[in-house]
Amino acid sequence: MASRRGIRERFRRVRLGAALVVTGLSLAAIWLVAGIQADAARIAVGREAAETLAVQRETLTGVLDKYRLLPPLLSRQHDVAALFRQEPDTGERMRARAKAREVASLSGAKDVAFLYPDGEVLASAHGFFLDRSPDREALIEAVRQGRLGRAAIAIDSDERAYAFASGVRDDLRLTGIVVVYVGFDEIEATWSLSTNPIFVTDPAGTIFLTNQPQWRLRPLHEIADDGLPERRFKVGAMAVPYLDLVRDLPLLDWRLHVLADARPVMEAQLTGGLMAALAALLAAALVALVVWRRERAVLGRRAERVAALRLERLVRDRTRALNATNRSLSSEIAERRQAEERLRKAQADLVQAAKLAALGQMSAALSHEFNQPLAAIATYAENAGEFLARGRDDLAGDNLKRIGQMVERMAELSRTLLSFARKPGTSTMPVPLAAVLDEAMILVGPRARKEGVALVVDERLRAIDVVGGRTRLSQIFVNLANNAIDALAGRPGAEIRVELEGAGDVVVVLVSDNGPGIPAEIGGTVFEPFFTTKEVGSGIGIGLSIAYSIARDFGGSIALRDGPQGGCVFAVSLRAAAAGRQAAE
Repeated sequence: MASRRGIRERFRRVRLGAALVVTGLSLAAIWLVAGIQADAARIAVGREAAETLAVQRETLTGVLDKYRLLPPLLSRQHDVAALFRQEPDTGERMRARAKAREVASLSGAKDVAFLYPDGEVLASAHGFFLDRSPDREALIEAVRQGRLGRAAIAIDSDERAYAFASGVRDDLRLTGIVVVYVGFDEIEATWSLSTNPIFVTDPAGTIFLTNQPQWRLRPLHEIADDGLPERRFKVGAMAVPYLDLVRDLPLLDWRLHVLADARPVMEAQLTGGLMAALAALLAAALVALVVWRRERAVLGRRAERVAALRLERLVRDRTRALNATNRSLSSEIAERRQAEERLRKAQADLVQAAKLAALGQMSAALSHEFNQPLAAIATYAENAGEFLARGRDDLAGDNLKRIGQMVERMAELSRTLLSFARKPGTSTMPVPLAAVLDEAMILVGPRARKEGVALVVDERLRAIDVVGGRTRLSQIFVNLANNAIDALAGRPGAEIRVELEGAGDVVVVLVSDNGPGIPAEIGGTVFEPFFTTKEVGSGIGIGLSIAYSIARDFGGSIALRDGPQGGCVFAVSLRAAAAGRQAAE
C-alpha cells in the first residue's frame, strides 16, 4: 500500500502536468479567440473604409478625366496653332497669355501654358510651374514622341498639380506644346470632411495628395511603419494605429490610400482575449477541483484500508470478545435485513402509488378532452334519429356525417392530448380564426343551448389569420367556453361573447361572460394544473391549464381580467399571420 507521502507526491506531479496542459490550451484558446474577434472587427471597420476608398477613387479619376482630352482639343484649334507660327514678340505673347487665361477660366484648370518644342514658355495663364523640373521635362519628351504627356508636378506642399500635354503640329512637324495643369485644392478640401485620413502616393512612395497637411510631399516610410495588417501613422506627436486600405490607379501610376481607425480592432482583440482568459481560468479551476477531489478520495480509501488493518489486529488481539461481538452482529444483521425488507415494501408501495397517480391523471385528461365531442355525437345521433323518424333522410345523413367528423376529431384530440406537456416550438402555420371558432362553436353549441347560454361571436374575427394549429387552437376556445357555461348554468340572460380587442402583430381575442366571476385572491392560480372551484365530480381543473399551455406553445398567452360589468374576461393573445393563407393541421 502506497504511503500518504507517496500519494501526495504522485498527485503533485499530476497537478503539474494538468497545469502545463491547461496553460497550453488556454494560451491557444486566447490566441484563437482574440484572432477571431480581431478579424471580425477588422472586417467591420474595413467595410466602411473600403466604401470611402471606392468613392474617392472614382472622384479622383473623374476629375482628371475631365481635363485629359482638353490639350488634344486645344492643339487642333487654328488660333492656338497660329500662336506658334509667329516670332515670339511682346504682342504675340500677350495674345497667347489671353488665350491661356480664357481656357483656364472656362475649364477651371489651375493653369494653362503654351510651350515651344524646346521647353521655352510662350505664355502661361497664371505663371505656375514654369521651372524646368524633371517631371516637366518627362512631360515634354512624351509629347515629342507623339504621345499624350502626363505627369504629377509639385513645387512645394501648396503648389501641386497634374499636367496633361499635347503637341501642336504643322504638317507633322511639332511647332508647340499645350499644357493643362489640374489642381487638387477642391479634392483635398472634400477629403478634409472625411474622418478617415486619405492620401495618394507616387511610384517613389511620396505622399502627393492628402487631407493631412503635415504629410504632404513626405515619404510614406517617414510617417508610417511596415506593420501588417495594422500600421502606425504619425499624427502630431502620437503614433496612431490604422488599417491601410490601398487601391492602385494604373493610368496615373499612383496608389490611393484610405486609413481606418484600428483601435476598435485592438479593443475587440483585447476583449476576446480577456473572455478566453476568463474561460481558461474557469477551466483551470474545474481541473484543479477534480484533481483535488480525486486526491482526497484516494487518501480517504487509504485511511479506510489503514483503519481496516488496525481493526483486524484489534480483532486478533481480542479473540475472547469475538463470540459476543459475533452474536451482537448477527442480531444487528437480522434487524437490518428486516429493515431492508420493510424499505423494499415501502418502495414498492410508492411505485404503485405513483403508477396509480399517473393513471388517474391520464384518465382525467382523456375524460376531459373527450367529453365535448362525445356530447356533440350524442346530440347529433339523437337528431339523426328524429330526422329518420320524420323521413328527413338528407338531414339525418348530414347529422351522421357530422358524427363521423366528431369521431375524426376525437382521433385528432387523442394525438394532441399531451399538449400540456408538449415542448414549445411545435410546428405552426397560418390558421383562419373563422375555421377555429366555427369548430369550437359546433362543439360547445349543443351544451350552451341546453343550459340557456347565448354565444355571440364578433364577425371581425372571420377576416383574421393567426399562427398555430387549427385543432389545438379550437381546444383553447372550447375549454374557455365550457368553463363559462359551467359558471352561467341556470342564470337568466346568460351570455358568452367572443370579441376582437386588437389586431396587429399580435391578435387579442376576448372571451367574456356575465357570470359571477373569479375572486381576486385565487385569480393567480387558475392556470395551474388540477386547480378548480367546481364541486367534487364536476371537474378536475386541467382545462385552463391545457389552454394556457397551447397558447404558450404558439408564442401567445392567456390572461385573466375583471369584466367591466362583472363576470370573467379571458384575453387570448396570438401571433398574427399573413391574411388569406389557409392552414392544414
